[in-house]
Amino acid sequence: MSERDWEEFIGAQDLVWKRPPTQYGQAPFLGDGRLGSVVYAEGNVVRFTVQHADVQDHRATGGSQFGVCRLPVGNLKMTAAGTVAAVDWRLDLWNAELRGTVTTSLGVITFAAYIHSERSVLSLDVSASGTEGPVLEFVPAKAIPMRAEFYPLPEGYVLNPDPVTRADGRETVVTQELNAGGRTATAFRITSNGRAQRVLLAVAHTFPEAGADRIAVKAVRAAVPLASHRRWWNAFYRKSFLSFGEQRLQSFYWIQLYKIASGSRAGGPVMATTGPWLERTPWGAAWWNLNVQLEYWLVHGSNHLELDSITSTLKDNQEQLVRNVKEAYRHDSAGVGRSTDRTTSNAGTLYEPGTGGTGVKELGNLTWALHNVWLSYRHSMDARILSDVVFPLLRRSINYYLHFLTKGSDGRLHLDVTTSPEYGDAPDCNYDLQLIRWGCQTLIDSAVELKINDPLAPRWREVLRDLTPYPVDANGFMIGAGVPFAVSHRHFSHLLATFPLMTVNWEQQENRELIEKSLRHWMSLEPAHRGYSYSGSGSIAARMFRGDEAYAYFVKMFDTTKRFPVLENTMYTEAGPVVETPLSGAQTIHDFVCQSWGGVVRVFPAVPSAWPDVVIADHSAEGGFSVTARRVQGRTEFVLVRSRAGEPLVLRHGIEGPVSVVAPVRYHDRGDGTLEIPLRRGQEVLVHPRGRRPDLAVRPVAVTTPGKPWGLPA
Repeated sequence: MSERDWEEFIGAQDLVWKRPPTQYGQAPFLGDGRLGSVVYAEGNVVRFTVQHADVQDHRATGGSQFGVCRLPVGNLKMTAAGTVAAVDWRLDLWNAELRGTVTTSLGVITFAAYIHSERSVLSLDVSASGTEGPVLEFVPAKAIPMRAEFYPLPEGYVLNPDPVTRADGRETVVTQELNAGGRTATAFRITSNGRAQRVLLAVAHTFPEAGADRIAVKAVRAAVPLASHRRWWNAFYRKSFLSFGEQRLQSFYWIQLYKIASGSRAGGPVMATTGPWLERTPWGAAWWNLNVQLEYWLVHGSNHLELDSITSTLKDNQEQLVRNVKEAYRHDSAGVGRSTDRTTSNAGTLYEPGTGGTGVKELGNLTWALHNVWLSYRHSMDARILSDVVFPLLRRSINYYLHFLTKGSDGRLHLDVTTSPEYGDAPDCNYDLQLIRWGCQTLIDSAVELKINDPLAPRWREVLRDLTPYPVDANGFMIGAGVPFAVSHRHFSHLLATFPLMTVNWEQQENRELIEKSLRHWMSLEPAHRGYSYSGSGSIAARMFRGDEAYAYFVKMFDTTKRFPVLENTMYTEAGPVVETPLSGAQTIHDFVCQSWGGVVRVFPAVPSAWPDVVIADHSAEGGFSVTARRVQGRTEFVLVRSRAGEPLVLRHGIEGPVSVVAPVRYHDRGDGTLEIPLRRGQEVLVHPRGRRPDLAVRPVAVTTPGKPWGLPA
């Protein structure tokens, strides 16, 4: 596709507003992985929230909610002189810019805003006609935990000082000092040229030093060229392609890519529950028992590992991960609590099982997060991810588990009482047993790959041999030994082996009945289900290769008769914003069109009948493969796979009948629609129905199910 084709296609996915967005779930959002803004129209004020993923407290106590929680920064306000009569806004995804007009009783305000993709500066240009004269101002917020709006501050909590505003040459600087040390600084400059005004604004946070002022001012004074911002975003979208005929869901998918690129970058903070867009929430931190993991799945298939801040966060904070466990275990273990700041600290430590009290007994959160990192390794085959992050940290996280495994009278290894996220406590908790099995096998495989003769390898093999079987009953997977899955529950943490770990999967004939009844039972207990219950069940069903069943689960995310549907701007809230749910929906779409697990790349494995036409291009698969394919009227026209890493390819192409295989090397046809092809790095194979010469051009699929734009259209 040409650049113009790309611009037109992405432009068709834009969000639009013909009505004022007054709520979080309606509003446009901008970001660069650190600086974030949500844009509201409230009365005669357009309010650009100013929040930053680095900005947090640093108290030694108070946990992730009051000790090291995210803190608010402030708001940039544009106040119209007249009475607002209409708005007409468009979030231009291709260029990551919000542009529009506000019509008032005195004239028309025209504005354009973006957060520079690499400079972390908010730019706002404003002009007005008639006698309209909008006023621009930055209004700082007090550095108070958002959770204080829901729960009392801890006893003895001393509020941080009020913000202080001062001039610094052409810039104004607002500082928020912290009692625990460090500082947040917001620097901005407002310039006028006739009827036109421009604001440049940057935020910096430093700890323990207080040098944020200089950093923020320097950012405002540096050039923030629009052209380089646009180049970054235009190149971003072109790294992969996906199109199908259901317009509203197609747009939803591309908006999720815009969202995660606005919310995260490798080397930056791992996303909190709200991303960089801190709003009113009781959850002003990063949650590691599901939220973080779900936020990042879509970066793999979409070929966007430049957004993977889980890997960089865990790599950069290995010492903190060790400090997170009690001192008695720090010589060989590491872990992460239920919720933490961006450095994985929760201003406290983990509690081991069996001690009682209020400590977190979720031991598997780091292991599950490392599965995300392992996926990044598998999609890139970058051995540095395996050697520098996965292996050393997985070794420590599994060691932590080993401290609490004991051999029972049955000769099996059993786990002390631990917590299944949000459900409750149980011995031999499936959440943990499933992660232990995946972790031990991955350590064994990784040691072979890295040519490490690890002295713990016999222990890992012993665990795989002797670990107690997963507790199951007539309804499938239980929570743990003696604890059935008996009440409605939004998490699928007791089903991790079926997704995403895939250690219990549909290819294993002996496990099909267990998988099916576990999924059906979970979904039959509905009252507590939330948005990611439907993306999760959709992905599980898709990995059973049942496209229509998966689709039926998935679209419940958008059902406005449910208590918590995806909102008008594709965001999602429960008690507060939780960004992982819609992002996980993008992974469900990936599971419809391309799956790679168990050493097999599967093309169009679970496409719902509602999508007879689908195109993917440069879709990333495990083994370092890039997949391009087209499906027309329910039949696959071609599959083109390129190797980026030189790994052997096992391809289930999904083409009915005899095929032609154009490959540079000899291959083996298993006879069941699966090919074994030993591609070298840079080589590619083309598979298509025999006797048909496919058109390999990549172009969007025609819309067969029209849908209104996201946002607040007319």
